[in-house]
Amino acid sequence: MKLNIAKLPGDGIGPEVVAQAVKAVDAVCARFGHEAVYTFAPVGACAIEATGSAYPDSTHQVCLESDAVLFGAVGDPKYDNDPTAKVRPEQGLLAMRKQLGLYANLRPVETFEALAHKSPLKEELVRGADFLCVRELTGGMYFGEKGRRDGGDTAFDTNLYHRFEVERILKLAYEYAMRRRKHLTVVDKANVLESSRLWRQIAQEMAPQYPEVTTDYMYVDNAAMQLIRCPKWFDVLVTENTFGDILTDEASCITGSMGLLASASIGAHTGVFEPIHGSYPQAAGKDIANPLAAILSAAMMFEYAFGLMEEGRAIREAVAASIDSGFVTEDLADGGAAHGTSEVGDWIANRIKKS
Repeated sequence: MKLNIAKLPGDGIGPEVVAQAVKAVDAVCARFGHEAVYTFAPVGACAIEATGSAYPDSTHQVCLESDAVLFGAVGDPKYDNDPTAKVRPEQGLLAMRKQLGLYANLRPVETFEALAHKSPLKEELVRGADFLCVRELTGGMYFGEKGRRDGGDTAFDTNLYHRFEVERILKLAYEYAMRRRKHLTVVDKANVLESSRLWRQIAQEMAPQYPEVTTDYMYVDNAAMQLIRCPKWFDVLVTENTFGDILTDEASCITGSMGLLASASIGAHTGVFEPIHGSYPQAAGKDIANPLAAILSAAMMFEYAFGLMEEGRAIREAVAASIDSGFVTEDLADGGAAHGTSEVGDWIANRIKKS
């Protein structure tokens, strides 16, 4: 099978971790008889420097013509520290999601037995936790009308949702719940927000279409608490854009490291597969960044973009083996020998080939 992959490393540690994900992809292709063809395109700060746009038209075209996008991260202190900057790296990520119609962000949270002690939570709480966060990605406050008035002293952000946006993300969440443990938690703030009342109304209308799925509803503040109190209770969690952004970052701590969590953004056009840890510019170029989230994003790419489940499993097993063997970067070394980003990538690629 020929796999046409858009490679968008982006900023900070993005190029380093994506390079390790590519090693894993190439190893899988060698083992299973596939061919990966990569097309590079800039996004984020590096794209601004080259073209003036954080997501140039040429990059969008590359994405449209590819089967999947392997993405690193965007962000640069130069722009973080300049509140007057009219173009920011993060605008590239939002534009990519919007223009590709990527309305759903999938973030699996699964703990590794060997790393349960790394979680800030008690081991007995996190051991065995395995759930999927489904976040609506193209609506809500991030994309609603915003601005200032009264000479700049009053600011507003509009949390706008249409029925079709809510229906399609709930449908997707129900479908994933059917494939897992048949438990869906709809997170909203229906006691205060009208947009949340629309979410809950539509979820209640749709629930009878999935009688095998247990549907429950939870206010977002309670959900934030329950993710810490009893993360093993959740199976599939679905929510709107802003709530999802916050809850998924909170959930990332359950595993003990943000460097372990992959994500997929899917929708109308080409899916984007990326680690959630951001650009981490302080580590860029030092060969210390944890590449496992990017490598696990490649596993999700095989599974969600190409339907190649065995290939994705081969990557996951190699990652688990690297953790069990202690062949990890400094953030996971736990007092043992720490290995460089590229060393870990090489180890996992070799493991995939030899398995």
